[in-house]
This record gives sequence, C-alpha cells and structure tokens, in this order.
Amino acid sequence: LSYGLQQSREVEEPEPTMTVCNVSNPVDNSSSWQPPVDLSHPIIFPVPGPCDPEDLIDGIVFAAVYLGSTQLVSEKTPSKNIRMMQAQKAIKHIKERQAESHHITEVDLFISTQRIKVLNADSQETILDHPLRTISYIADIGHVVVLMARQRFTKQEGQDNEEASNSSQDNKRQYTMLCHLFETEDAQLIAQSIGQTFSVAYQEFLKSNGINPEDLSQKEYSNLLSTRDMYNNDLVHFSKSENCKDVILEKSKGEILGVVIVESGWGSLLPTVIIANMMHAGPAERSGRLNNGDQIMSVNGTSLVGLPLSTCQSIIKDLKNKSQVKLSIVRCPPVTSVLIRRQDQRCQLGFSVQNGIICSLMRGGIAERGGVRVGHRIIEINNQSVVATPHEKIVQILSNAVGEIYMKTMPAAMYRLLTAQEPSVYI
Repeated sequence: LSYGLQQSREVEEPEPTMTVCNVSNPVDNSSSWQPPVDLSHPIIFPVPGPCDPEDLIDGIVFAAVYLGSTQLVSEKTPSKNIRMMQAQKAIKHIKERQAESHHITEVDLFISTQRIKVLNADSQETILDHPLRTISYIADIGHVVVLMARQRFTKQEGQDNEEASNSSQDNKRQYTMLCHLFETEDAQLIAQSIGQTFSVAYQEFLKSNGINPEDLSQKEYSNLLSTRDMYNNDLVHFSKSENCKDVILEKSKGEILGVVIVESGWGSLLPTVIIANMMHAGPAERSGRLNNGDQIMSVNGTSLVGLPLSTCQSIIKDLKNKSQVKLSIVRCPPVTSVLIRRQDQRCQLGFSVQNGIICSLMRGGIAERGGVRVGHRIIEINNQSVVATPHEKIVQILSNAVGEIYMKTMPAAMYRLLTAQEPSVYI
C-alpha cells in the first residue's frame, strides 16, 4: 500500500535504539506495564510478532483517531521510567488541548519497514510522515498509542566558556522529540507491530547491503549508520535560540490576522506552515516582528507541526474574535538553500521535477538529505537562475550535474503570490 507514493525496495536504515512499552492499565502504571522490548540489539532470526514480515515490508494499515502532537526536548537514550513520564505528560497535555477544541480526526496509520505515515481517513491526505529510523519510542497506554519521533538538536555554537563549563549532563546531545497520540482499540497490537517492524527492517537493511546479519556486531552496524549525513543546515538553524521566537500580536476583535500561509513542503525537518505574505497594515505586518518565510510552530499553544494546511488555516481563522494572539515561530528566509553531493552521474538524484517544480522525492536519498522539498520551485542551480528556463533545459542541467550541487528553492505557492500570478487570500 503506497497511496501513490513510489517506495524504493532499498530499506532505510532503522535507528537501533527504539523502545516499545505495553501498558494495559493507564491508572496503575507501577504494576501493570510489561517490560519494554529493547531493540538496541534487534532479534535477527526469527522475527517474532503479530504480523507476517512480508506484510511489514509492503506496509500495513490500522484505523485510529489522531488526538494531536506536542514537542519535548530529551536526551537520546533516557531511562525507561523517564520515557514513560514523558509519555504520560504528553497524553495529559494533548488531551487537555483536545478537550477544548473538540476536534477529532480519523486516520489510517500506515506502518512499513521504511516509514510510519498518518493519513486522513477520508481524504487520504498525509498528516504525518516519519522515516522508521527516526522513531525512538512507542507505548500503548490503555487505548492510547504514544509515538515519539526524534529530530536531532545540536548545541548552539558560540556559547561562552561559562556555559560550556556546565555539568556533563548539559553537554550531552539533546533531541527534539515530536510526540504524537492516537486512540484505538488496537493500541497494543500497533505497538507490537512497530516493534516487529524494526527487527524486519534491520534484516532487510543488512541484506540490501550484502551483509549477513548473523556476522555483524552491533558496533559495526552503528558505524555503518553513522556514515550517512544530513548535508543541509536545517538541524543547526532550528537549534539556535535566536531563530526561535514567541511573537505576541495585538488586534481588534473581529479583525483577521492578515497572513497567507503555505505548506513548508514534504521533506521538511519539521513539516508545518510558512508565512507567504502579509496584509498591508494588518496585525501581522503591524507587529514588525514577522517576515515572509517564517515557519509557524504553534498558535496560542496549539502546535501546527504535522497538520494539514487546511487544518492550520482553520485554526488561524478561529482567532478572529481574539484580541491577542501568540505565535511561536522559527525565523527562516523565504528561499531554501539546498546542497546535494553527487559522486557521479550514475548516482540517482532521487527527485523529479516538472516545469521547475519538485513533484516527488525519494526518502533517504541524497536529495532529501540535501534539503530538497516537494512542492518547491527551483530558483537557482549552482548560482544560475532557472526561473525562465524551459523544463527540458532544467532536466539537462540536473542530469549532468555532479559533485556539490547548490540550489535555491521556495514553496511554489509562495512564488506565485510574490510574482502576482495568484491573488493573496488573507486569513
């Protein structure tokens, strides 16, 4: 089941530190939860679990209700008790927010050895999409599934010596965890299936690289994973505190915020919405603290990360009767810088383009790791403008490019707005 997404048979490498917890009673956690399944050393032969391994390679689907998402910062491998406390805190926070909004989204939870996707059950629009290797924790608590996906969070460069001399705990790498909640009677089955998926993905990854799983030590496997890098600087940019701002907007009741938002693009580090334009003299522009390109993480405490564009638009429209609005943003330029490292022309770029717009992207490929995003228009290739370049010429330039390929892109919807090809519809 690919839902129109072309999936490569080359399995993305799983992160070998995912933990699965089963909690049958959400009230008395001290006595009811079963010991976690530690996948630091995945089981090779056989692969136990409720699913046929072949089905997990192709992908299976569970029905569930998406309750919402939140973010937290954590060490890479905290203790199981800390993880459980984080999960329970996330459940409380999201359920309180969900009780206020009364918004329920029925979804299809797609699980495969490559990724975990969440699709709107009615429209089949992608709500969340995480490579399997980024999933670090799964728990079922009653009928609730807690899924945590890790985004690497690096220490800010340029810290003074006083900060650098803090305790060793502060010097440990920190990770931004995206925590998602789902409600379903199949919660325990889903958690077990994802745990099994990691073991199957581990086998497939080793086999695809010509390695006999029984002959490879865990240390050798970890070294193999570490050779794959992210080339674009999104991780550093999102980790710097000066780029993350809370902006308070004052406005009259009944007045719209005065922004146009577009999707950040499939393949983004944190999929959310971008400010594409601001209404002249509207509350957003009047503040003087917002710019085109800024990514909105949350509105009045409601996270927009991973939500469909239509849902984000509805959340912002509902602010019309508020006199004060708090936006949590990440300061970003409207143009995205991309760096693709291609050894030779035999190496597949891993994305397709039509009339200058990126329309598909291979997960785990050199393009995704370089910062290419679906729905973006290519503005430059190696400092050469391609805005007015015919499609065939763009394909030729990309096909012949090797070594370090620099591109500049922006969301196609934003480009059309800024070039007056489409009217701005403010919300």
